Amino acid sequence: MTKEQLSQLHYLNMEIVQLQERILELECRATSTTKYITGLPRIEGVVDKLVDYVVEIADLKSLLDIKIKSCFYELNRLERYIQSVEDSEMRIILSLRYINWLSWQQIAFSMGENDESYPRKKHNRFLKLAENAESNVL
Repeated sequence: MTKEQLSQLHYLNMEIVQLQERILELECRATSTTKYITGLPRIEGVVDKLVDYVVEIADLKSLLDIKIKSCFYELNRLERYIQSVEDSEMRIILSLRYINWLSWQQIAFSMGENDESYPRKKHNRFLKLAENAESNVL
């Protein structure tokens, strides 16, 4: 598995956060109203904007549901891959990096190391060996 494939969960989570922020922004726009003052002319088109917001919010919520399902699928796929790794230390590194999305320094500290290069180099060696093994099988 490549770094890009391993990183998909992180990027799906980022997409979900962006969609949630967009939905919240649209909900705020749709619900922010001003008090109607009698005696002033009515402005046409306000209801049309509200309908547009509601339709866009519904579309984004549907897309959000799809992304969340994809995220669960990706998490399961990633966890199955990590559990298939024989080296327990590498499973910890992969889990901390791609499921918890910790920095190399945070991973090193959680493993009792001071140097971030230890888990990073071990990770890179593992992926290179895995890639070579996969290309030899094909």
